[in-house]
Amino acid sequence: MTLTGLAIALSGAGVLVTGALAVLFLRDPVAGLAQTTHRAEKLPEVMADRYVGMVLLAVGATLYGDLKVIAVLFSVFAYFGFHDAWIYARGGLPIAKHVSAGVAGLIVAIVAMLAMRQGA
Repeated sequence: MTLTGLAIALSGAGVLVTGALAVLFLRDPVAGLAQTTHRAEKLPEVMADRYVGMVLLAVGATLYGDLKVIAVLFSVFAYFGFHDAWIYARGGLPIAKHVSAGVAGLIVAIVAMLAMRQGA
């Protein structure tokens, strides 16, 4: 196996593990917190490092300049915003900032997809 093949295989393993955790959190958030040893009282600090990570991903995608990468990344960012809005809406909480974030991510993704289509 080449290093490229190994990198792809390891990435696939990461997809499986992260996917399993995503399913666990979607089905039972309390069990997800327990499995991952996260603590609810530390979530504001955890969110801070998640936002730093998202900024680094966005910087990397922007500097790399690949429209496919930008479209996928900002589609995921849109998902974050819309899913958070849905969670807060179910709790009767304000959603405008999350919907706005979702729309902004969607705009970037759509423009990147249109640019890819235009270049084809």
